[in-house]
Amino acid sequence: MISVSERDYITKGVDVSIRADGRSRLDFRELVLETGMITQASGSCRVTLDGGTDILVGVKVEVGSIEPEVEAEEADILEDMEQMDQDDGITMVKDKDRGRIICNVECSPSATRIFEPRDIEDMCNEYSQFMNRVLNGSHGGVDLKALCIIPGSTCWILNIDVLVLDYGGNLLDAIFMATRGALHNTRIPRATVEQSDGRVEFDIADEETEIIRGWEDVPLCVSLNKIGYRHIVDAAPLEELCSSARLTVAVNRRGNLCALQKGGHGGIEPSLLAEMVQTAKQIGQTLLKRQDAALREEEERIAAGKDPIGFGAASRH
Repeated sequence: MISVSERDYITKGVDVSIRADGRSRLDFRELVLETGMITQASGSCRVTLDGGTDILVGVKVEVGSIEPEVEAEEADILEDMEQMDQDDGITMVKDKDRGRIICNVECSPSATRIFEPRDIEDMCNEYSQFMNRVLNGSHGGVDLKALCIIPGSTCWILNIDVLVLDYGGNLLDAIFMATRGALHNTRIPRATVEQSDGRVEFDIADEETEIIRGWEDVPLCVSLNKIGYRHIVDAAPLEELCSSARLTVAVNRRGNLCALQKGGHGGIEPSLLAEMVQTAKQIGQTLLKRQDAALREEEERIAAGKDPIGFGAASRH
């Protein structure tokens, strides 16, 4: 899919911090975010990166049991995921007074023309598992205790459905950007709990809603691709093909590292790894501040009685 001359051109350009589209190594492409795109969802957000990547995220809120019954095969899968979480150093919450988040990533046919069907399935599974581990973990941001309705029995479940509409590189960063925007846009019906005759019952209001507590602490991802002896952010498709390794770093607004995931077949030297993590923290903080500013701007527009038309933000580092 990429010739030797193209690979050499991209690699040498990255070495001198001049990329094919004119950006430097640490420049993000311009991005556009729009919230409230899906009327039937509890919250939604669409993120488009200049160059093709287009992500739509919808959040659907439903009432469910805190410990759902699972089949034997599903139980084995959950056990394997718990072991993976322990290996990754991510603490999963399993208390009986917390809700949960279920993430699912899918690709539309128009976004998968350059992929093999098996590669698409593997990529969607990888991203879904990564999102589930991060958002349900101790550093996921969302206050899972606030999603509990009746401890040990009933809770709110946040179903986060991600649809990749178009592919232009750097999918995971755009997915987390759209997910955070969708959680900000999500409203949960207010639930009241009453105890009568020794039984605990709850009632859900028809019109009163609440925001998701902790959405502002949901991290964003910054993916850094190693090309030659250098690394870049927000890689385009051809740059991803030239990459020997990829490091994805999840950072929240406090500057804390929430997750790390390494991809690709190549290795990353320890000194370069530390540099990449530090770069991701700085860029992640910049992206978070710009997204929060844009979200506040849209809220002010709605409060002033103007139609929400989405918002754009140039995300140059």
